[in-house]
Amino acid sequence: MSASSITLSRSVQVLSVASELFPYVKTGGLGDVVASLPVALADYGVQVRTLVPGYPAILAAIGEDCEVVRLPDVLGHEARLRLGSIGALCLAVLDIPALYDRPGNPYLRVDGQDWPDNGIRFAVLARAAACIGQGFLSGYHPDLIQTHDWQGGLTAAYLHYDGDEVWRANGMSRRPRVVQTIHNLAFHGSFPAEEREAFGLPVEALNMDGCEFHGKISFLKAGLFFADWITTVSPTYAQEIQGEQWGMGLDGLLRARSSCLSGILNGLDTTVWNPAQDPSVRFPYRLGDIASRMANKLALQSEFGLPQDRNAFLVGIVSRLTSQKGVDLLPEIMGRLLHRNTQFVVVGEGDRSIHREFFRLQRAYPGRFACYLGYSEELGHRFQASVDALLVPSRFEPCGLTQLCALRYGAVPIVSQVGGLADTIVDANEAAISQGVGTGFLFSPVSSEMLATTIEKARTLFRGNRKAWIALQRNGAATDVSWSGKAAQYAQLFASLAEIDLDAVQDTVSDLPPPKLFGGNAIRRVTRPGRQIARKPGRIRLGLLSKA
Repeated sequence: MSASSITLSRSVQVLSVASELFPYVKTGGLGDVVASLPVALADYGVQVRTLVPGYPAILAAIGEDCEVVRLPDVLGHEARLRLGSIGALCLAVLDIPALYDRPGNPYLRVDGQDWPDNGIRFAVLARAAACIGQGFLSGYHPDLIQTHDWQGGLTAAYLHYDGDEVWRANGMSRRPRVVQTIHNLAFHGSFPAEEREAFGLPVEALNMDGCEFHGKISFLKAGLFFADWITTVSPTYAQEIQGEQWGMGLDGLLRARSSCLSGILNGLDTTVWNPAQDPSVRFPYRLGDIASRMANKLALQSEFGLPQDRNAFLVGIVSRLTSQKGVDLLPEIMGRLLHRNTQFVVVGEGDRSIHREFFRLQRAYPGRFACYLGYSEELGHRFQASVDALLVPSRFEPCGLTQLCALRYGAVPIVSQVGGLADTIVDANEAAISQGVGTGFLFSPVSSEMLATTIEKARTLFRGNRKAWIALQRNGAATDVSWSGKAAQYAQLFASLAEIDLDAVQDTVSDLPPPKLFGGNAIRRVTRPGRQIARKPGRIRLGLLSKA
């Protein structure tokens, strides 16, 4: 769907609430999405202001030349909002040094342990988001708040428990709608119930029709329960999380909310991910430039201490090294794979037990297996421009960006048939190869045996039918991995929730039903699995059906 296919009667004002922002603070794909989606939405008449914590890197980037608004009391903390822009991004940076000016990543200390005050750190972020959504900033009345993952989940709860008085007093004609976006359901943001008062929540929040989840306060449960709409980052994952296996205990709530749940794929910022103009790539190339891509491959082999061999099948993994990512399946099958000019390169960090196994493999197979425990954006870009195949054997994968980068850079994905991987890769079976539509290799179930079989299948094609392999690369590069069509789906959803007329819509999104706000028969509460949903007449409340 092109930008010209949607015309809004007025712009949609969206407040995005997130804990990460590329390139300043990033632990995974969340930071990339938060930075790139607002830019894409602007083409569709959606204006996004992003609220993020005042981490040192973000404060340095926004600088002193910005408007500063004081927030006198945010859950007992004095705060300043720094309002400004970084490039095309419009930001509201929540400046509270006691909470956000610290080493380590956003959630962990340098020793890898959670910050003990993570609950209050992100409750404050959500409380500030609710204040902004209720009209605290003069002249800024967002139509909608998009909260990302558990860190923003309490926003919808605060709006619900505050009632209508605050936003009415600030001259708003209606409260903002809330969209809770799930990037990974596995992370609930659960904290002791004893912290309820510190979080500024009423006693009634500690029940199943509120923020309680297994005796704790779950920020994600709160968001899922109280939001007006829930999105997640692929259609297949939206279905998977409604089942017991991948619902992480929240599948009953998500099934109850299924009429308000959509899966919209992530996209890439194709100005950042462009092999022809990528400053991190040693030899920039267009996909047809086989010689330059080969030069990158040889350079990466040298960088990792592997023999420089044009004909070696170079398989790469760039990932968090955790059980979710399926990389723990590799050690038991590596002996049968590392033969006949096959090389493996691993980049990432995660579980120490997996680190030890990969170091063992590196010692056992010198010149054939190499690993780097860490990550940098520059290395990630060089990696995608160099490997022949990218391996993503995830047990579950909400969307995944790395396989999209691989398509863009000519690395053929070998991926498990789950979540967004299943939605973005066309399996290179015989029919797909003969029809010229395959883009990678899918395998299911996720097991060491199926993983080994699929890697061997890919290696056989690489070694025996180079023409077909190049066709896979070309098909992948021709795949639209940009935000274009995906941002259009968000724009349509946001406009519908904000009750803004779509003056002209062509090529409507087939699997995105119109939002149900329930009018005078609002669903006022959603219960745990197995209980009935109570319907009571009355005004629309924030507690319709929700995310957790």
